[in-house]
Amino acid sequence: MSRLRPMTLADLPRVMELEEELFAPDTWTAAMYREELAQSGTRHYLVAEDDGVVVGYAGLIAYDEEAHVATIGVAGARQGEGIGARLLDALLAEADRRSPVVLLEVRADNEPAQGLYRRRGFTEIGRRPRYYQPSGTDAVVMKREKP
Repeated sequence: MSRLRPMTLADLPRVMELEEELFAPDTWTAAMYREELAQSGTRHYLVAEDDGVVVGYAGLIAYDEEAHVATIGVAGARQGEGIGARLLDALLAEADRRSPVVLLEVRADNEPAQGLYRRRGFTEIGRRPRYYQPSGTDAVVMKREKP
């Protein structure tokens, strides 16, 4: 089973490979991740690792009033093994320590992810047309109140 640990700058080459595999053309850049990792007071980024290889990653932005699931990605060959659920559960545990509500955006065409979020107590509260760029894919906005 993969182990979860904090993301470091050394993880970025592999995280960027996974970004390209999973989210192209709407990928984050390495500079965006470096900026996120530098803001440790309000950010919580994790990787899932198997035998020294990063197979998934996730990030949370957390403030006193609300938290945002910034990203979750799992290598295509490893999807369906529960890695994404474990990453999400770790983010939600951190979010619940910091904030009363968690928000996220998910691609409107990503039904498996939406199902995972619904199983964790998220409900759809809106849509953001053409949110993901440059693809122009809509986002579903979801919200979860602290249990």
